[in-house]
Amino acid sequence: MDQRDDLIAGLSRDLAPVRKAPDVNRLALAWFLLGAIFVVVATRLAGPLRPGVFAQFTAEPRFLLETLLGVVAIAWMSLVAFRGAVPAALTRRFAMVGAVLMLLWLAQYVFGLVNPALEPSELGKRGHCSMEVMLYSTPLILAAMFFIRRLYPLAYVRTALSAGLAAGMIPALYMQLACMYESVHILSMHIFPGLVMALAAAAMALVWRPKNTAA
Repeated sequence: MDQRDDLIAGLSRDLAPVRKAPDVNRLALAWFLLGAIFVVVATRLAGPLRPGVFAQFTAEPRFLLETLLGVVAIAWMSLVAFRGAVPAALTRRFAMVGAVLMLLWLAQYVFGLVNPALEPSELGKRGHCSMEVMLYSTPLILAAMFFIRRLYPLAYVRTALSAGLAAGMIPALYMQLACMYESVHILSMHIFPGLVMALAAAAMALVWRPKNTAA
């Protein structure tokens, strides 16, 4: 008994108290909400919203549902990213739901090639919307990676990819309100740059990667 007590005492002698891990769900939603506010403010400072966009929500319910689906999909993907930074916090089912929501939302614009939610128009067209998407998502990606690195991501690159996808899609979604509504333009100038930023986040994670993490 004395030897066991001595062993336990020896092993625990140099242990230091560990801070309780933050609530990743709250952290993810706080990041999403603050990121959305940042994107809204930055976009409005760069130029006005598309004229009559709020009236389009009531005139075309599909446009409203399409936008709400995007909000839900991005918020869910934010949870996927931050949960992925804590061992056992992210289940395969939860991640799959996020992927399905994201695909359903993006599919709306593909379907819009033949049956758009709004009448295609160049009204509200912004000159550098694709650059705005990439510019506004960059600080969101850096902020997400700052927090994620301080947790314990076992698959850091995949976690960064999820965070980059959520970050890239926030300004991509808001551009549907601020810029022209036309499916080819949306897919090529709003959605595609957002997807590029997801890949950029994954590439950044390969370089700025904590030790003892897997891809």
